[in-house]
Amino acid sequence: MARTLMCEIVTPERILYTNEVEMVVATTPLGEIGVLPLHTPLVTTLAAGEVRLKFGSNPSDWEFFTTSGGYMQVHEDKVIILADQAVAASTIDVERERKARELIKKQLDELPKEAEEERAECIGDLNWCDLQLKVAEKAKS
Repeated sequence: MARTLMCEIVTPERILYTNEVEMVVATTPLGEIGVLPLHTPLVTTLAAGEVRLKFGSNPSDWEFFTTSGGYMQVHEDKVIILADQAVAASTIDVERERKARELIKKQLDELPKEAEEERAECIGDLNWCDLQLKVAEKAKS
């Protein structure tokens, strides 16, 4: 049996995932980082992106998550991802996200240029929708 590490994905609302995995791949501000068992201890920030978890020996044995940023800690064969927001790709309703994206784009187009805070919030929401759609599509392939 291959050596594994425990992985937890935690948001402010709940523990989203807890299980043993063979590998964790996460998006940092400098690019992707892969974590295998016996990895050196590490604390890093996470950028908005995907987290992939390999849980078996088949090429299709990956679980995908979308995170909006946060932190990752690696210590003694345990990876803890503290995410601002996180969603399992398998739970993303692609059609609903596409509709939400269109509504946000429409709202953004209607906002005056002076409404900087509202525009920034809409752009953040739009980016979150785009990221979820990207990860959901990748998880399906």
